[in-house]
Amino acid sequence: MKRRDFLALSAATLALPRAAFAAPLDYTPGLVDARLAAGETVFLDFKASWCGTCKAQEKVINALKSENSAYEANITFVNVDWDDYAKADLTRRLQIPRRSTLVVLRGEDELGRIVADTSRDGIKSLMDTALKAAMA
Repeated sequence: MKRRDFLALSAATLALPRAAFAAPLDYTPGLVDARLAAGETVFLDFKASWCGTCKAQEKVINALKSENSAYEANITFVNVDWDDYAKADLTRRLQIPRRSTLVVLRGEDELGRIVADTSRDGIKSLMDTALKAAMA
């Protein structure tokens, strides 16, 4: 094997774990309803780039995803930018009180919600609820 081929193969192998995980979708009006209508389980993360609590939640979510690929494979993760969509129809309809709110939806049902909780156990429980619904 040529050195160049070896280096290219090595780089591709190292990038594979990151590529295996798709980035969460960024919310646009109609996206959540379309995904729910398609039978998906949707995990909404109402967040702001300047919010420390949101960053702490994101860190836990990403750690849990890296530990269990089933989350990413079965749940549709959607980031909702609080600065852009705090007064949007989705936010009002779900009665989202503030940024740093995590919500799981399946069909017409809200399966769970966390507001400003950064605990690993709380977020894992919500993600497990979403995974169970997605696998049903």
